[in-house]
Amino acid sequence: MRTEPAADTPDPSYLALSPDGRFLYAANALDAGAVSAFAVEGDGVLRPLGSRSTHGSNPCHVHVRPDGRHVLSANYKSGSVAVHPVAPDGSLGEASDVVRHTGAGPDPERQDGPHAHQVVSDPAGRFVLAVDLGADAVFTYTLDSGKLTPAGEARWRPGAGPRHLAFHPSGRVAYVSDELDSTVTACAYDPERGRLTRQRIVPAVPEAGGQPGAGAERNYPSEVLVSADGRFVYVANRGRDCVAWFAADDELTPLGSAPCGGRWPRHIAFGRDGRLLHVANQHSDNLATLHVRDDGSLTPAGPAASTGTPTMVLPAG
Repeated sequence: MRTEPAADTPDPSYLALSPDGRFLYAANALDAGAVSAFAVEGDGVLRPLGSRSTHGSNPCHVHVRPDGRHVLSANYKSGSVAVHPVAPDGSLGEASDVVRHTGAGPDPERQDGPHAHQVVSDPAGRFVLAVDLGADAVFTYTLDSGKLTPAGEARWRPGAGPRHLAFHPSGRVAYVSDELDSTVTACAYDPERGRLTRQRIVPAVPEAGGQPGAGAERNYPSEVLVSADGRFVYVANRGRDCVAWFAADDELTPLGSAPCGGRWPRHIAFGRDGRLLHVANQHSDNLATLHVRDDGSLTPAGPAASTGTPTMVLPAG
């Protein structure tokens, strides 16, 4: 696995490719947040195309709309979402809209106000959903002519801290990793209205239950994924340092967990054929790879590759 730098950009917290794979965008998690654009060239070379302010602080997620015409970013510290138009050459224009969420939660350290953690389009590309850890909410918008218009919101359990969302291939179910109470929430999704309805909550580490008692090690779920065939849900767990998997059934049945190959798995991603799962272990400075077996279980696929403080892994084409 190649780990040499392809480009330099300050504090890249998240990456996203354009639908045609020609351009890469990085969220720069700075106090004065920015999104940087790159052209993807041969041999893993990235050619800088400039950067734009997100008009917020510490962006931790970036998303390219399915039509490739806009890039959206989630500003964690300022609790806002920014929209940037994409030029034909892949570069970004000045922000066409910035919306700030409202709300807070019971955790005084993490929920003093809104903290947008993810922004993503639904499978049909009709709505934009923004997951906010600080507000205990998922906000839904429509995007027209570069402007976000509120279309609804789903309020979460106080103190749950929703972090990331992944859709089932059916487009009618979504799964949310809840960082602060170490759970996963299964939701029905109405693609006509862009609405989530919470239906099932399970512990993020099947054999461990929810958060441990006082003085014990806490667990913080990060990324959530759904297999391409829609049979399994995978959740990375920081603290317990494992990846758990569940049956994507009505009960979200827990099936097991496997060591993540390092410490603090901040992000996971499938390889192109879905047979491998790549893990970015932030605190052990490595990238691990796990085999995905037919029954959904995970096993090590070889030694981890050393790299500096990985926060995200995005498999190349």
